[in-house]
Amino acid sequence: MESDMLNLNYSNGLIPVVVQDITTLEVLMVAYANEEAVRLTRNTGFAHYFSRSRKKIWKKGEESGHFQKVRQILVDCDEDCILYLVEQTGAACHTGYQTCFYRTLDNEIVSEQVFDPSKVYAHKGQ
Repeated sequence: MESDMLNLNYSNGLIPVVVQDITTLEVLMVAYANEEAVRLTRNTGFAHYFSRSRKKIWKKGEESGHFQKVRQILVDCDEDCILYLVEQTGAACHTGYQTCFYRTLDNEIVSEQVFDPSKVYAHKGQ
C-alpha cells in the first residue's frame, strides 16, 4: 500500500487505525497514524502510531513490552481508515486490559485485567 493512497487529510494529516487480533478478530484498540507512522509500521513490522496528546510517534509496546506484530494492513474503500491485523503480546490497552473495549456504557467491566498499569508505568512522571 502506498502512503499516497491514503486520505491523510482526515484530522490534520492523521488517519484512524482500527487494530484487530489476527487470530480472534477481537478489536483491540483504535489509534491514529500519520504518514511516517504507517511507513515505520510497514518497514519494521511493528505497530507505530501518532499520539495526538504527546504530538509524537510511538511504537506500541515501547514502554510496556506489549508489542503488536503487524501481519496485514488493510485500507477501507474510502481510503480514510486502515486496519492492522496483529499478533498482540500481552495486553493492548494501557489500562492493563486485553482490549481497550473492556467496559459497557453502563461501566460494567466485561474483561479481565492482564497487568497492573501502576507497576508497568511506574517510571512515568518521575
